[in-house]
Amino acid sequence: MNDTTAILDLAKKTIQTESEAIRNLSSFLNEDFANAVSCIISSKGRVVISGIGKSAIIASKIVATLNSTGTPAIFMHAADAIHGDLGTIQENDVVICISKSGNTPEIKMLVPLIKRGKNILIALTGNIDSHLAQQSDFILNTFIEKEACPNNLAPTTSTTAQLVMGDALAICLLELKGFSSTDFAKYHPGGTLGKRLYLRVADIVINNEKPRVSPDTDIKKVIVEISEKMLGVTAVIENDKIIGVVTDGDIRRMLNKYDSINGLTARDIMSLHPKTIETEVLAIKALELMQKKGISQLLAVNGENYEGIVHLHNLIKEGII
Repeated sequence: MNDTTAILDLAKKTIQTESEAIRNLSSFLNEDFANAVSCIISSKGRVVISGIGKSAIIASKIVATLNSTGTPAIFMHAADAIHGDLGTIQENDVVICISKSGNTPEIKMLVPLIKRGKNILIALTGNIDSHLAQQSDFILNTFIEKEACPNNLAPTTSTTAQLVMGDALAICLLELKGFSSTDFAKYHPGGTLGKRLYLRVADIVINNEKPRVSPDTDIKKVIVEISEKMLGVTAVIENDKIIGVVTDGDIRRMLNKYDSINGLTARDIMSLHPKTIETEVLAIKALELMQKKGISQLLAVNGENYEGIVHLHNLIKEGII
C-alpha cells in the first residue's frame, strides 16, 4: 500500500465513521426534541448556549446559525460562567448546555446555578445518564459509538453529531417561524448570499451609463455611443420607446456584410425585440435570464420606460456570480 492509498483509506474511514453516526442521530429524536423546539419558540428570551473545550466551539457555531435564521442566541463559555459570566443568562432565556460526557466539572458546577435561576435547561449530550442529562428539562441525545480518532480520544465524531443536532434544531425553528428568504436577506446584507436576496436591477443600472441613439443616428455615432458608454450595447429609442438594440455583435456583423458603412444608420443594423428586464426584479434573475439566452447584457425598463443597461460584468463585480 503506497502513501497515497493509505491516506485516502484513512480519510474515507473517517468520513464513513462520522456519516454512520449522523445517520443514527435520527433514531434518537423523540418528544424531548419537539418539546425543546416548542419551548424555544414560545420563549420571550434568547437561547443561551454553553459548553467547554471543543463543545464550546460547536456551541459558538450553533449560536451563529440561530442568529442568522431569526432565533436570537448568545454564547456563554461554561468555565467563564462560573467565574462571573453567569449574568449572561436573563430571566426568560432558554439555556442549552453541550457536553459529550455531561459530567465535566464545569458543567456539574454550572447546572445547579442555571436551575436556581429557573431557566429551562436543554442538554445536548452523548450520555443520557449523565449529571447534565438528569438535571435537564429536555435531552437532545447525540450518542456515538466511537470517535473517528483511532485512539477514540480526540473529539471528532462527537462534535460532528453535536453540530448536526444543532442544525436540526435551527432548521425546525426556521421552518416553524416561517422564516423567509426576505428575512434571511435582512440578516445577511453583505456578501454573495445577501446580494442574491436583496440586490435589484435598479441598484445596478443607476451606476451605469445610459447609452441611447435614435433609429436615424449615423452608424459612426452609434459606434461612438457604444464605445464611450463601455457597455457593449446601445438602446435604439423612438418616441421614448425601445424599438431595438445595437450590440458589439451587430457592429461586427455589419462590417462583414457591408464594404462601406457610409449612409448606414442604427435602424439598418439594429436587432429587434431586445431582451429586457424590469428594474424592480432581483439582480440574480437578470443573471439567470442572461445565462438562459446566452447574452451578456439586458435593457432595464420600468414599464415601457428605458432605464439603462445591466451587464454581466456588473453582476460579477457585485459578487452575484
